This record gives sequence, structure tokens and C-alpha cells, in this order.
Amino acid sequence: MARTINQRMTAKIEGDFVVFIIGMRINRFWKFHKWLPVAMAMPKMLEELSKKPESGFLGVQSAGGLSPVMVQYWRSFEHLEAYAKDRDGLHYPAWREFNKKIKSNGDVGIWHETYKVKAGDYECIYNNMPIYGLGKIGELIPVSGKRETAAERISAQV
Repeated sequence: MARTINQRMTAKIEGDFVVFIIGMRINRFWKFHKWLPVAMAMPKMLEELSKKPESGFLGVQSAGGLSPVMVQYWRSFEHLEAYAKDRDGLHYPAWREFNKKIKSNGDVGIWHETYKVKAGDYECIYNNMPIYGLGKIGELIPVSGKRETAAERISAQV
């Protein structure tokens, strides 16, 4: 188990960034041959991205279960879009395969949401947590002084 940081912390990251939330939902659990390839594709993509700092991929926070969700952090929307469209990367063929074998048949649901975040227009707090979320890709700093409340943290331009 990861060591917890037993104090109130916040994170700062320089410049604008993108939060990309992606998940899948297993709608027909007995159809392993449909959802297992979808579930197995993402770890390979994350490994590929982690080896390419120039991709703009900053990091990921995962939550498992039957409907896994991943929060990815990217330097820019342009970086995220370039990876999605890169025919030499792992995403493009996985996306094509999904659309060929599953598309809209109801077996496996996929979804994503994309948020462009301007520098300083975010707020986060962690207490009694291991390094987590934005704290994994930014700099963790103690909550103190003018960073006591959410309003102060979001306007402090940490």
C-alpha cells in the first residue's frame, strides 16, 4: 500500500493543461470476447504514452471495477488529439477495431469527457492520501496561508 501524506496538500502545475476522463461499461458481462479486448487496450496505450514525453501525456489516475474510469492529464488538447489520430500509435487501430466489432451493438459502452483547464483555474486538496490525481503530475505543496479554502486555492494561482 502506498504511503499516505498525513497533512492537507494541494497541487500546482505550470501552464494550461487538459483533463481527459475516459471509461468503459460492461453491458453484457458474459460476452468476454467483446469487452476484454477493450479493457486490455488501455494499459498498452498508457505504457506507450509513458515512454513518449513528447506526446504531451502527463499522467493518469485510475479507478477500477466493472466500469473502470481513468482520469488522464495532457499538456494540451492538440497533444491529445494528435495521439488519437496517430495511425502509428496504439489508439487508432484499437478505435477502428472497436467500431468494426462493437460499434453500437450495446455489448460494451465507452465514453470520454475532455476539459481544457487554464493556468490557475483549478483547485484540489488531498489529506491522508498517497500521491494522487493532479498531485501525481504537478508539484504537491502544503495547504497554508492563502490556500486554506477552495476559493483561495483556485484564485491563488498556485
